[in-house]
Amino acid sequence: MSKKQFYCIGYAGRDKKKTWEHVEELKKIGVPEPKSVPELYHLSDYLIDNSGAISVIGNQTSGEVEIVLICDKEGNLFVTVGSDHTDRGLETVSIHKSKQVCAKPIAGEKWDFEDVQDEWDDLVLYSEVLSEGNWVKYQHDKVSSIIPFEQIMDFLKKNDIESQNYVVYCGTVPLLNGFIYGDGFRCGIYSEKMDKTIELEYKVEKLKV
Repeated sequence: MSKKQFYCIGYAGRDKKKTWEHVEELKKIGVPEPKSVPELYHLSDYLIDNSGAISVIGNQTSGEVEIVLICDKEGNLFVTVGSDHTDRGLETVSIHKSKQVCAKPIAGEKWDFEDVQDEWDDLVLYSEVLSEGNWVKYQHDKVSSIIPFEQIMDFLKKNDIESQNYVVYCGTVPLLNGFIYGDGFRCGIYSEKMDKTIELEYKVEKLKV
């Protein structure tokens, strides 16, 4: 993948009341409050990974399924799925650093934005975590739980993001039963209109320290 501007949007829940409740919950365990809701995190593009395996330090990292926008140099927009793998232990020090230290897996397949534009809110995001040898359901919800597409684009413009040559992880959906720090992660995005799915799976290898 050629060099692109790379960003993750955090605290992107559509229900602002629930999002702020989540902020308060995280503050209780030491995670600093974001400067804004939603929040934009500028990351290094070398983190974007489709190797099928990532390496991490520590036992408190986890993936999150996200709908991903890819814009090429000509301004053409595409949609795929990725995982905002994050160091949860480091989050209490800096959310930005906790994202920068982990690779961000992304699927190799993508859809033209026009193909899913009219069903954006109805696209389904889901994920599972490999925990103690078993795949455990981790997330399952529609993109309608994330801020609307138009708001995402306005947010990027407000933050002076160029209108081409970028990758943006646009936000995740709620966890079903809290964080699980597993040995693998798989996720997908499903279009009922096209009856198609883009899936992503990767191993999580813990480095010796």
